[in-house]
Amino acid sequence: MNYQSMKKADLITRIQQLESQTSSAMQVTDCKVFPFHEGPSLGSVKALASVILGDQLIIRGLRVMSGENGLFVNYPIDPFFKGDEYRSVCNPITKALREHVENAVLEKYQQAIATPEATNG
Repeated sequence: MNYQSMKKADLITRIQQLESQTSSAMQVTDCKVFPFHEGPSLGSVKALASVILGDQLIIRGLRVMSGENGLFVNYPIDPFFKGDEYRSVCNPITKALREHVENAVLEKYQQAIATPEATNG
């Protein structure tokens, strides 16, 4: 399905349909977080993460970031994009999936920084 060519009303309807479906394939089945030690050059990046959805799809390059409203998860961007804006390599279509992934990553991050000697496996 080509979402870029859809009309806005059709796209909103499709997103609502996706949000109403509960699919086990889109559940986070594994999450690994690799926190950074604090340092002056790291800025707002606190950790890198990867998630596996439904034991079928892995997303690497997620970043745990510190912003004005607290921690959030940033999705990988295309390093070769030559535009004024950033272009995501992948990101959730629905708000429900975005919140699910973010909650899983941030929960794992909190566990990792609470017990730094433990492994993230």
